[in-house]
Amino acid sequence: MKAQQLFDVSGQVVAVTGAASGIGFAYAEVMAVNGAQVSLIDRDPQALADAVARLEAGGARVHGEVADVTEADSLRQAFAAIVERHGRLDTVFANAGISGGPGFLNGAGERNPAGAIENLSLEVWDRVIATNTTSVFLTLQIVAPYMKKQGGGRIVVTSSISASKTETLVSSIYATSKAAVGYMVRQFAHELATYGITVNAIAPGPVITNIGGGRLKSADARQPFERAAPMHRIATPADLQGAALFLASPASSLVTGIQIVVDGGTTLGPAD
Repeated sequence: MKAQQLFDVSGQVVAVTGAASGIGFAYAEVMAVNGAQVSLIDRDPQALADAVARLEAGGARVHGEVADVTEADSLRQAFAAIVERHGRLDTVFANAGISGGPGFLNGAGERNPAGAIENLSLEVWDRVIATNTTSVFLTLQIVAPYMKKQGGGRIVVTSSISASKTETLVSSIYATSKAAVGYMVRQFAHELATYGITVNAIAPGPVITNIGGGRLKSADARQPFERAAPMHRIATPADLQGAALFLASPASSLVTGIQIVVDGGTTLGPAD
């Protein structure tokens, strides 16, 4: 089979949460430019409108739905509107996520009191778990019935290498939230396989986005992460587009319950 057929997503109805910027926008972009009908979901109306306009300017068929992924009714209404508009839901990217603050070490490898367990905020814990973990559960719970009814579908979750390794520079709260996500991918992939629904994850290392106030846009902030990666760079959202296209396309038709790691070798450990 030719590559054009293997990776064909044209005509697919796709939804992406947290799509107004960063990784979510990159997913929406790669799907839209390859012919999918994409609905962007985000809680920021202005950022969402700007993202939709950027894709429409390139000739893409896109729509925006304002919704907060931490509010079940809001998210349910967004997906209902998408299905009402298009009649089905082929691929869903459960992507929305936030930072959990600093790790217990700083970039110099010294102890960081703000990241110590006794100083972590319960308020931050609740917010991160709601956004990074509960929202994935809600998304799967909402979209699974649509996909069962139509005979199949693809669910792609944005996980993290933090789902399968301990962290020092990254918040312990964030790592815990992503570990739960990694387990959900395997658990619900197992349950939903008989319905023709695949559930997979993309697990990046650090990515230069607006998360955490956009701190990784700073060269100084990136340095310890780049030093830890054998390829000596960290990801941009565009680095995740290939994995996204693969998991949404016929090329991955028998792939479910896995995480594709995109981290420049970080999980291998430092090199030269």
